[in-house]
Amino acid sequence: MADFLANAHAFWEVARFPAGGFLCLAGALLCLVGTVGVLRFPDVYTRLHAASITDTSGAALLLVGMMFLAPGWLVAAKLVAIGLFLFLTSPTASHALANAAHTAGVQPIIGRVGAGTDETGDA
Repeated sequence: MADFLANAHAFWEVARFPAGGFLCLAGALLCLVGTVGVLRFPDVYTRLHAASITDTSGAALLLVGMMFLAPGWLVAAKLVAIGLFLFLTSPTASHALANAAHTAGVQPIIGRVGAGTDETGDA
């Protein structure tokens, strides 16, 4: 059993760096996809949805990747605290923005964008 634990620890020390790097890269790509969604979507509600979902998920992947790369438990504990803060504030901020847009009377675009125009662009 002691040999197994020693081998498992040695494997973890070798495998955690590529795994942490992969998770950080995946989180960065997810945040990039969210940015593209914010730029491409037509109205405030779809943009907000793209930003909030990918922001939270991308940050979670980045934080888990950084936890894999952390040199000690204290750094990992601080990253957990940052993650809890992000998971509490990001959905709350998204809800507040959507509520403010709804209160201001912003209507979502329903149907295809540009469906009311003909081929020349005139209505």
